[in-house]
Amino acid sequence: MSKIISFDIENSFGENSVCFGIDEAGRGCLAGPVVAGCCWMNRRAFPQKLLSLINDSKKISEAKREDIFLQLSALPSDVFMYEWADVSAKVIDEINILQASLLAMKNAYFKLMEKVSFNPDIILVDGNKSPSISPCKCVIGGDAISYSIATASIIAKVNKDHLLNEIGERFPQYEFCKNKGYGTKGHLEALEKFGICPYHRKTYAPVKKFVK
Repeated sequence: MSKIISFDIENSFGENSVCFGIDEAGRGCLAGPVVAGCCWMNRRAFPQKLLSLINDSKKISEAKREDIFLQLSALPSDVFMYEWADVSAKVIDEINILQASLLAMKNAYFKLMEKVSFNPDIILVDGNKSPSISPCKCVIGGDAISYSIATASIIAKVNKDHLLNEIGERFPQYEFCKNKGYGTKGHLEALEKFGICPYHRKTYAPVKKFVK
């Protein structure tokens, strides 16, 4: 039986509880930063029409993610607030992708805390590892069952893709604007032909063999 996305996890902490959602995007990329999104949703005032569009970012097309992101960004601060943070490929190589993902999550959280005038009752984090912030609850597959986490996943994914598009303009031979840093056939062929660029993750197996 498939799970349905809802506010059930958020409401389990109280219908008036303040919940943040956190998720990351780009762990599996061969190039570019890992990006985390952190958001707060006013569950009572959030527009239902927009809510009906939200889901795990991986289940939504790029065009629809962009449209949802624009609508989210236009919401007033008493209805929705978000922040995002990225950790570079260089740092990923230095501390590993798990620690870099957790660092991005932590940084996104603290950036959001600078904007809000309240503390969260709970911070819902996608996956089984949480950054060193409190109070956290890890939710495996959370982007498919929690609106807060799914919304954070869209924020993370859209901003990660924007960064890869910018890198792609500088290094068009890797087709980052198309593959968004993932190890597609074309990307791997470009590595064979051109070697690596400064934004590749040198500790990743498909990239490592091209590091001189």
